[in-house]
Amino acid sequence: MSSAFAAPAVSLRRLAPRGADREELLAFLASHSFPFHVMVRRSREEVAAAIDDGAYENDETQTFWLEHAELGRIGLLRLEDLEDPTPMLDLRLAEEFRGRGLGSEALGAATRHVFEYFTEVTRFEGQTREDNLAMRRTFLRCGWVKEAHYRESWPIAGGAPLVSVAYAILRRDWETGTVTPVPWEEPARVQRSAVGIRARPRPIA
Repeated sequence: MSSAFAAPAVSLRRLAPRGADREELLAFLASHSFPFHVMVRRSREEVAAAIDDGAYENDETQTFWLEHAELGRIGLLRLEDLEDPTPMLDLRLAEEFRGRGLGSEALGAATRHVFEYFTEVTRFEGQTREDNLAMRRTFLRCGWVKEAHYRESWPIAGGAPLVSVAYAILRRDWETGTVTPVPWEEPARVQRSAVGIRARPRPIA
């Protein structure tokens, strides 16, 4: 199996959110700000309720500490939809470790773990908002491909929603070290058939 996108410096340690790791997980999530997530900052009470409700461990969700060989614990990884062939990731670095290029190492470790331990997974997906340029660069550096722009889908407190941008990596690309591009342009025959549809006025209710 390929190690093209692996990150040897970072390892994953599965945690027990409602067990031995509950207090450390609560402290991590409540003490850091995550400006590019839907909820930028949460209180201890909000985090505790989410943990107890199974948001970080259930039949489809597993959570891990991101451990760096030299720096120690640098962040948190949550894997969601693990019973599907396309799980999702939620990657969070501690504030003091952001902007140091560690995102690529963390994403590489997450990708390797998913494809090595979940044999039914065919693609691995993540989403971020349009202005999170650092994470978008990280996806591309790690061999992920932009697959979608979901318009006005990322809620912003007190403001207009932003675009949510989806990236994914295919198992076969990870195994071979290749990148399969997405054909963004519609075929000419589709474009021609859509002209008449766009020209029709919308009916008035």
